Amino acid sequence: MNVLSLFDGCSVGQEALRRLGITFDGKESTYYASEICPHAIKVTQANFPNTRQLGDVTDLDEFEISCWGIDLLIGGSPCQGFSFAGGQLAFDDERSKLFFEYIRIKNQVKPKYFLLENVKMKKEYQDVITEYMGVEPIEINSSLFSAQNRRRLYWTNIPIDMNMVDKGLVLKDILQTDHNEPPVPINERNARHHRNVNQKSLCTTATMYKGAGNNGMTLVDRLIPVGEAEEYAHYNYRATKQVYHMNGKAPTLLTMQGGNREPKVATYSAKGGRIVNRRLDENGIRKDNQLELPYTTQVEVREDNKSNCLTTVQKDTVIVEGMTWRKLTPIECERLQTMPDDYTNHVSKTQRYKMIGNSWTVDVIAHIFKGINTKEIV
Repeated sequence: MNVLSLFDGCSVGQEALRRLGITFDGKESTYYASEICPHAIKVTQANFPNTRQLGDVTDLDEFEISCWGIDLLIGGSPCQGFSFAGGQLAFDDERSKLFFEYIRIKNQVKPKYFLLENVKMKKEYQDVITEYMGVEPIEINSSLFSAQNRRRLYWTNIPIDMNMVDKGLVLKDILQTDHNEPPVPINERNARHHRNVNQKSLCTTATMYKGAGNNGMTLVDRLIPVGEAEEYAHYNYRATKQVYHMNGKAPTLLTMQGGNREPKVATYSAKGGRIVNRRLDENGIRKDNQLELPYTTQVEVREDNKSNCLTTVQKDTVIVEGMTWRKLTPIECERLQTMPDDYTNHVSKTQRYKMIGNSWTVDVIAHIFKGINTKEIV
């Protein structure tokens, strides 16, 4: 089997194939990679030394490539010009124009299978890509396979089994216990401002030990923001300062990690307390004297940090969590993309964050590749 990967990054497409038992020796079967980032290439060669690096996609000779017998063409052309989070310059953006390099090579190589990935975008841009690709895109959210909310579009002629079972992963499932990221206090004023009553309950009720699904978190893409990192409150970009609860999903990993843009997760210290009914206004401020407000179950924290006396009823004792936050580590971000631990541990921490954010969710791609009929490939 011969594969050509355009905009290969750190070659997680090859990792997805390896999970399906497809490997490349560089002779009988070859994985060709077009990539220009030296850091990504270094990670690829460390994990897959038989990879044949081709360099810049704009320099590829499609007639030469067509002689290689490419069975599978894959790629995720740079998305910044299409992304709702970006400037929406679309095909006028120099990076988005690289999509046409994919089309140029696809039309000449005529692979048995092809896959193009990109972000959610305006329908008018999506329709242009669909016209060139000849197939409608399929939207898959990585949250089905990981603890990350990541909606992506996939244009492919590979049959995809849409009966995908939600693995139910949330942030706490991917956190390291041996991390060295220091905890930082959360801005409580902003926390009250940004959390609604239900989200407060999610952070403090006694039933949290039962798992996320028992606290109304049945949506696969549920994020639970719990406040802001105070030292980053001056940032206009909300994702930079937002802190998320570990019982929810992580936000989509950004394509430009580092620079304090790493996802931030709430951490906790246990304190004794008891469940009480309170009346709260829309900002989460206690207003017991306003009888028109509904009761909301909250936690009353004891100053001595002690638990109430254990009883046979045991309905008034709970562990309440005093929140701090920390950045996710590179390994935790790798887990959000379902990469192996330390897959990118061959370059600096900053470069690790960046390429992880640029990558695909491996288990999503592996699921798509299951539809490849290898018996048809000689």
